Amino acid sequence: MDSIITIWKDSLNRLIVFYEAKRGSIFVFYPLLFLLFVLVNIGCYWWAMFTAFPELTHGSAGSHYFKIQFPVGFLGALFDSLSFFVTIFIIRHALRTEKGIQYVAHLSLDLVIAILATFWVLFVFSFSGWLINLMDAKPLIDAKLEVLAKRNAEYQELLVDAIARPTDNLRNIYFGLVMGVSAMIPTCIHLYMFFRSCVYTIFRQTVTIGDS
Repeated sequence: MDSIITIWKDSLNRLIVFYEAKRGSIFVFYPLLFLLFVLVNIGCYWWAMFTAFPELTHGSAGSHYFKIQFPVGFLGALFDSLSFFVTIFIIRHALRTEKGIQYVAHLSLDLVIAILATFWVLFVFSFSGWLINLMDAKPLIDAKLEVLAKRNAEYQELLVDAIARPTDNLRNIYFGLVMGVSAMIPTCIHLYMFFRSCVYTIFRQTVTIGDS
């Protein structure tokens, strides 16, 4: 296991060195990163809409969900861009650890970010839908807060129902997973590097045994 973690850390270290060498000025990098995540979130949004709820992509519903893409893209990018730098911070600390268990524990924090992203997606859709309805209908202030609270409660009920009865909520679960793609990128990279290290270690051990 130690050899796997050593190879894993080496791969991650090379990735960080590459990032720091190519990043350049933070004042240029962050706006570009934010714009990238806006495009990724909007792309995932329409991918999820067309594959999970195609009936909502045309007519009056289509016009409503077309408007929702903009706050969804902005708010999604806000979370993703901030979590990107949190992930970089976690990786730097993980690379300084000496024990394998500490290294794995540090990188496991990315799972926490992925879980938080799930709740963020719920908030984003609740707030985005409320905001678009607010701009269209312009209700009174008390009514605004009541509608927002109602939408939050509805999305929370959807989440609870999806956990309790996943087979009855496959479209909603699929939609949430697609919308969370950008937040899963760091976790996927870590898993890829881990399995790559496992394969490399097993292959090297096999070759060593064959040579002996």
